[in-house]
Amino acid sequence: MNQKDTAYTYIDTHSGAGVYALDSSFASKNAEFDTGIGPLWGRTDLPPALAAYVDLVKGMNPSGKMRYYPGSPWVADQMTRPDDRLRLFELHPADSKILADNFRKAEAHKAEQGERSRGKRVMIERGDGFLSMKALLPPPSRRALVLIDPPYEMKDDYRKVKDALEEALGRFPSGIFAVWYPVLQRMESRQFADRLKRLPAKEWLNVTLTVSTPGPDGFGLHSSGMFILNPPYTLEPMLREVMPYLVKVLGKDAGASFVIERGTQVTGAAAARVGAGGSARQPVGNARRASPLSGAGSLRLPGQAAPVRAPAEPVDARRPDGAAATKVGAAERARRFSRPQEAVPTGEARPARRRDNSGERPDERFDPAREPSKAPRARYSDERPARAASGRPTAGRPDARGPAGPRKRG
Repeated sequence: MNQKDTAYTYIDTHSGAGVYALDSSFASKNAEFDTGIGPLWGRTDLPPALAAYVDLVKGMNPSGKMRYYPGSPWVADQMTRPDDRLRLFELHPADSKILADNFRKAEAHKAEQGERSRGKRVMIERGDGFLSMKALLPPPSRRALVLIDPPYEMKDDYRKVKDALEEALGRFPSGIFAVWYPVLQRMESRQFADRLKRLPAKEWLNVTLTVSTPGPDGFGLHSSGMFILNPPYTLEPMLREVMPYLVKVLGKDAGASFVIERGTQVTGAAAARVGAGGSARQPVGNARRASPLSGAGSLRLPGQAAPVRAPAEPVDARRPDGAAATKVGAAERARRFSRPQEAVPTGEARPARRRDNSGERPDERFDPAREPSKAPRARYSDERPARAASGRPTAGRPDARGPAGPRKRG
């Protein structure tokens, strides 16, 4: 975003507190940072992009001891330029107050260093980021980066994210939207990325990091992902350099891995054929023979040419296999019930088929020499008697509904 001179707006819908104390009682209870930023703290072989991030975290800890960790608002404040704008939203009352206090202290520290105040460059609001985002799009500069990072404690958060993105893209189709999400065993989480792929964005980038094999009970955060709509062209090459390193350093067992997917909007029937890994779903059973993915059968994708079929091989009736016997039986039935073709001498034209006055083809199952006064006998002996014009059965066959009309339901 900083490679262009045009200013942009950074919008954080779920900002949190902005800065977190790792030595507090709450953070040290689970000490999750020991398996996150901890293994990266003293590394000297970090990739350039990851080294810049770790240096930013170390800037908050001048003593060299890992005491503070930055949230996304603090990172954005350090990376953005004086002309860029930050719009931060937090609904939780305690976190919203801490966020405002942290930025007030940061401004006071900069004033002591001789830096002038940046005015309304940073605006913090206690409120719902999903609703507040609507009034900010599109921004005056027509450049924006929106970070959506809800806690997903409620199942409804997945739907809110998708609905908010769909409306935001309608207002600002060229904006960059980055969504963090946990990869859990629940159905809403497993289907979340596939649903985001159907949003009307020009391009999308989906990256997930797994640090351990999921437990049999399904609890615990073993994987997380970032889904970016309209990603910058420099992001994917950077991730392909960083992600293998993170798997090697942060992985706990053989289940550690990463996934990087990139594509365009998935629409229509193609949306149902995309699996969780982004690959096309393969049909199973008898559906494979008539599937658009197999290239056979009557269904084909738009623009897909019809498959070239090999000529049928002659079937030997003496073959004992069931397939040959079935083909022979089908050919015998076709010959038995087909109308015999009259031989036409060479050089003579085949007579045109006779049609009646109604333009419909006459019934060829009966002998044309039969007298027209005689009604043709039914082809099958067990055929039901004809019904009268009124729709009721003729005499000789009782009405199944009885003399009182339709049968009442019990």
